[in-house]
Amino acid sequence: MFKKYDAYKDSSVEWIGNIPAEWSLKKISHVFRNIGSGTTPLSGSDIYYKNGSINWLQTGDLNDGYIDETSKKITEKALRHYSTLKQYSKGSLVVAMYGATIGKVGILNIDTATNQACCVLGANFGVDIKYYFYMLQGFKADIIRMAYGGGQPNISQETIKNLRLPFPDLSTQHEISKFLDQKTSEIDQAIAIKEQQIALLNERKQILIQKAVTQGLNTNVPMKDSGVEWIGQIPQHWIVKKLKYVLKERSERSKDGLEPLLMMSQVHGLVVRSEYSEKTEVAATTVGNKLVYKNDLVFNKLKAHLGVFFSSVHDFAGCVSPDYAVYDCVNYIENTKFLELLFRNPLYIKQFILRSSGIVEGLIRLYTTELFDLKIGIPPKDEQMAILKHIEEQSFRFDEAVKNYSEQIEKLKEYKTTLINDAVTGKIKVA
Repeated sequence: MFKKYDAYKDSSVEWIGNIPAEWSLKKISHVFRNIGSGTTPLSGSDIYYKNGSINWLQTGDLNDGYIDETSKKITEKALRHYSTLKQYSKGSLVVAMYGATIGKVGILNIDTATNQACCVLGANFGVDIKYYFYMLQGFKADIIRMAYGGGQPNISQETIKNLRLPFPDLSTQHEISKFLDQKTSEIDQAIAIKEQQIALLNERKQILIQKAVTQGLNTNVPMKDSGVEWIGQIPQHWIVKKLKYVLKERSERSKDGLEPLLMMSQVHGLVVRSEYSEKTEVAATTVGNKLVYKNDLVFNKLKAHLGVFFSSVHDFAGCVSPDYAVYDCVNYIENTKFLELLFRNPLYIKQFILRSSGIVEGLIRLYTTELFDLKIGIPPKDEQMAILKHIEEQSFRFDEAVKNYSEQIEKLKEYKTTLINDAVTGKIKVA
């Protein structure tokens, strides 16, 4: 348990609560000097960016830590041309005021100019910059709630200037920032270890799946050459067939557009769009969309390089965008989930890329004729189902372990935020 201060008083700021009686509150404008932002030089103009040597900070460069570099640099000419562009000194705080990064905070380890979405706070003497870094980081959620605007929420510079924050004496600020350096480092290390464990579990899960769909479950079964160099060896009792003998492209179209519109989610699979996405724009009508039935295989032709194939598990007919390909299983495969998993194998994804047309990522298409020319190793149908059952059971175990680690990570993050808030507002005494 941490110690408490002898006496407390009401800060009069709801999200700060009580603070030690001997502490004061000050507006940010009274704690920091040289508060300002910047601008964005004319986009695409070489005279402002080409061979630039001056750091220019955007909110995307903020990382809730020390900022050692910027993703872009500007020229001396830009600095001279724009009166709102000035360089801020190493050791200043930066807060993101606009958009998705709103509330993010960083400490400058470099001298830099900024864009208009950054609010820079240059510290006065008698201020431990790290203490206020932790303060703003801990109260990020409260600061975000002050934002206004819809699609591009923002906090004004005036709002930041008028924030009233706890102001203990300098030695107390030092003690708190030193304490939080140590504790947050320990928490971050614990989070990193659990993230590594999640990555390892996901990797082991993928290895298990890939081995099962390409070599089966019996490690002692006799093997044979598949006759396809990149496939290599397969169990002796498996067969090799081109996909044109396995699948048939479905050509049926929706006549009235009444079928549920399906979409592909790389997390959830082939899902009903209305249940997972309200904001995504859709066509005014789905008449003429491709129909999908249970156990059909749906393929995004533009994402062959990601192995985006999904088996439909829905008991009803749905429809998908005309840009998707829909395949009906005609022979050899009992459940297209087997193909869905097989086609995520890096060996197959490489083949999809080699057989695709186009040179610009996002416009590379894999056409049915090229797909159907591909060969696959196929186990007997009863073995396919045994493989899928094994994968489902083992995947559940892996997913439960990942879920457990993810919950632990969230708890650690919550504890970190609480610890920061309690320390910077004096709810606990660390000196």
